[in-house]
Amino acid sequence: MTGPVRFPLPPSLYADTAVASVATPPLEADKHFPVAIIGGGFTGLSTALHLAEQGVQAIVLEAQEPGWGASGNNGGQINPGLKHDPEQIEADFGTDLGRRMVAFAYGTTNFTLDLIRRYQIPCEARQNGTLRAAYNEAAASGIRATAEQCIRRGMPVKLLNRAELRERTGTDRYLCAILDSRGGDLHPLSYARGLARAAIAAGASVHGETPALSLSRDGSRWRITTPRASVHADKVLLATNGFTDDLWPGLRRTIVPVFSSIAATAPLSDEVARAIMPTRSVLYESGHITVYYRIDQHNRLLMGGRGPMRWIKSPTDISYLIRYAERLWPQLKGIAWTHGWNSRLAITADHYPHVHEPADNLLVSLGCNGRGVALSTAMGAQLARRLIDGAKAEIDMPISDIKPIPLHAFWPVAVTATVLTGRVRDRLGV
Repeated sequence: MTGPVRFPLPPSLYADTAVASVATPPLEADKHFPVAIIGGGFTGLSTALHLAEQGVQAIVLEAQEPGWGASGNNGGQINPGLKHDPEQIEADFGTDLGRRMVAFAYGTTNFTLDLIRRYQIPCEARQNGTLRAAYNEAAASGIRATAEQCIRRGMPVKLLNRAELRERTGTDRYLCAILDSRGGDLHPLSYARGLARAAIAAGASVHGETPALSLSRDGSRWRITTPRASVHADKVLLATNGFTDDLWPGLRRTIVPVFSSIAATAPLSDEVARAIMPTRSVLYESGHITVYYRIDQHNRLLMGGRGPMRWIKSPTDISYLIRYAERLWPQLKGIAWTHGWNSRLAITADHYPHVHEPADNLLVSLGCNGRGVALSTAMGAQLARRLIDGAKAEIDMPISDIKPIPLHAFWPVAVTATVLTGRVRDRLGV
């Protein structure tokens, strides 16, 4: 067999500043494990860790290195909830499951931060709150409705007005916002590496540069071939998210892989950083095209949003984000932007996470829809429980059939058109 193709980490701020990686050598010899996990992002690593906590050994097969994909290259925001409001979730899935989904999704941030504290993972984690902000009346109406639903359910959220937001963001751009005190931020690549280190210490086996080339039945077990060796496993979890391929029939066509891009400044002066985000809450906008940002522990501003549907290497590739930052805060003109990078997220047609069981002892989890840091971490505990106890273990997400998206081959054109149209509508305020 030939060796795998190794790609370097995207040229991100995170790659330059993360904690050292743990050794995850390629798989060189055939192995048997109770559980095999394909994908070394937050979902796969968290599941392996939670299995190990319960005495179940898992092997994680990662095509590159843990955190190489969106897990180690996202905006670093630890945001609670799902795309849809609580009332919509309960209407879509019924009172019992819907309420469990709401409680689970809005509890994912506390779950993640508790896990980080428990394993002492050095990843610059903070719980300074999440702002979901509106800059036009249509978005503001939606945010007020969301806030009312969350407050009625006893959640620690507050609706902020324009004056309060000006104090928290240093800009007049926003009409209102929800402040959820459970949100926060972290260094995602350091977190991914810390999860890998914790999983290995607990008994899991993690192998980088080990792509899964095929997945098939071999008697009562599953057989996974990799470039140098094979794995036999009693159960398998597919956790490849935005990098899902054709390993399982039809699965790739159930998600739309969308690039999300980030630009980062050099460290700002204390005066400028305080003027922009004095409370260090993270913020994401409620608009046609989401823009999100935060100031990290070293006073760097990280601006994220939809960018080119291709890999980028420089902040000049996403100059529109820099122009937007200067529009929000004119004092940033002339500030150096040192990094620009991106990675692929997985978007589902209904904007819910998808869990599938397409065959006996085969579990699939994908479709974070941009909320992967906390959601993927907490899903690890849910998936571990399902892998151990099978169908009798209820989890707090629906298990659905694989349903490929119609006309999936046209997604690159559709995404590009949606992004361009969304930017125009946002500029026009419609």
